[in-house]
Amino acid sequence: MHCPFCGEDDTKVIDSRLVAEGNQVRRRRECFSCRERFTTFETAELVMPRVVKQDGTRQPFDEEKLRSGLMKALEKRPVSIEQIDTALSHIKAQLRATGEREVKSMRLGEEVMTELRQLDKVAYVRFASVYRSFQDVNEFKEEIERLTAGNGDSVADVAKALADSGAEKKS
Repeated sequence: MHCPFCGEDDTKVIDSRLVAEGNQVRRRRECFSCRERFTTFETAELVMPRVVKQDGTRQPFDEEKLRSGLMKALEKRPVSIEQIDTALSHIKAQLRATGEREVKSMRLGEEVMTELRQLDKVAYVRFASVYRSFQDVNEFKEEIERLTAGNGDSVADVAKALADSGAEKKS
């Protein structure tokens, strides 16, 4: 590793630690020449499958596009950045676990909905409404009923939270 201060190519590792749930190694280094210290991060470069859109076009997996979609669904919801990062990691791990070189966008959308369902019900319904192109209120109601079936939440509670989040957006 070249020293970022003097360009010397001889540095030593002083300390190594696992970070980011063990997916990254943080290394503290020192330059033999100028004695400056710096930190590097090492991650495995894993190839994500290409995404096959509904019209048949293929495009590279775009983590920023995925993050943006999650952030829009979770806007003004009580979900931390760490929880979002964990959800992103789970989605990417699920896609890599398929072992496929290509994944249909529909599969990616279902993985996102699985994570959102666990993170925040309002965000889940928001995302589902766009993803599934809800056309009327009945489709919202049916999705909320599916979401609340068997988990102790009432349809009214989820509908109220959804309505409240819409009112927050307007203010």
